[in-house]
Amino acid sequence: MSGRSSIFKLRKGLVTGVFVLGLMAGCGALDTRAPGALEAYSAQEIFERGEFELERGQGDDAAFYFGEIERLYPYSEWAKRALIMQAFSYHRDKDYPNSRAAAQRYIDFYPADSDAAYAQYLLALSYYDQIDEVGRDQGLTFQALQALRVVIERYPESEYARSSVLKFDLAFDHLAAKEMEIGRYYLKRDHFAASINRFRIVVEDFQTTSHTPEALHRLVEAYLSLGLVEEAQTAGAILGYNYQSTEWYEDSFALLTGQGLEPKSIGDNWLSAIYRQMVRGEWL
Repeated sequence: MSGRSSIFKLRKGLVTGVFVLGLMAGCGALDTRAPGALEAYSAQEIFERGEFELERGQGDDAAFYFGEIERLYPYSEWAKRALIMQAFSYHRDKDYPNSRAAAQRYIDFYPADSDAAYAQYLLALSYYDQIDEVGRDQGLTFQALQALRVVIERYPESEYARSSVLKFDLAFDHLAAKEMEIGRYYLKRDHFAASINRFRIVVEDFQTTSHTPEALHRLVEAYLSLGLVEEAQTAGAILGYNYQSTEWYEDSFALLTGQGLEPKSIGDNWLSAIYRQMVRGEWL
């Protein structure tokens, strides 16, 4: 049985194996975390105790037992299985740094093993599962993207590739959301140049995300506020071509026409280059 199979096929209910019962029976008189306490037990006995702890929701205890197998039986097949289970146990316990460390050790020691893909996926999740709000530092998001990309590119046929693609897209969208948050902050305070820089990042680097229509509309607002009508009209033209059915285009159209302007590509600026690429396909 592989480590992955052990993870996804954990037995339900109380573990009834003789080894586990024997190990559990000794717990009343023996502190199994004391130095040397587990040396009399086999790798299989300790592994099953780890599974027992995992089943009852004690991820930290499970990780301890799986780690002891790696220490006591470092070159055994049980040690390999225990290492991936330790990474999983730490992740279940939301101990992401230790989960990441165990997963990385697995990748380093067993790069060609069938569970290496799952180890890399766990490593990526150790970053991804901490991306819980836009306002946090985005370093974790960048690290999650990098780790997810490894899963996608190195293990494209694995069962984790599709999930990694979905999570990659969500993390990518998260970064765009952060740029939008900062851009709106500047825009509300009439720091138009600073807000334009943020919205430009979204349009140029995050075109595939859900935030692009609003970014274009905010560019229309900011450029009109600065009196840069050619840029505002061009942003409106891109918005109209790609997102005409959105409320953002309706608002931009109203802003432009309210000043006697229309959405159209004018002049030679960075938005004109985007327009030529997106509408005319001139990058081909």
